[in-house]
Amino acid sequence: MKKKILVEGMSCGHCVSHVKEALSGLNGVTGVDINLTAKTAILEAIEDINDQEIKSAIDEAGYDVVGIENL
Repeated sequence: MKKKILVEGMSCGHCVSHVKEALSGLNGVTGVDINLTAKTAILEAIEDINDQEIKSAIDEAGYDVVGIENL
């Protein structure tokens, strides 16, 4: 399962680390790739993760999810 997440509020390397850490902590996640310029995160997991779980993890890290799309 792969999802592309559009994240608002990221502006530096520390932001990238916080979002990556938040997403990596979700059960089943096998990889997270963040593109600061595009403000996107690509999430890879062994099973489907509910979009609300993803949104909650990013919200708790202090950032906003603008959209999530399945890849």
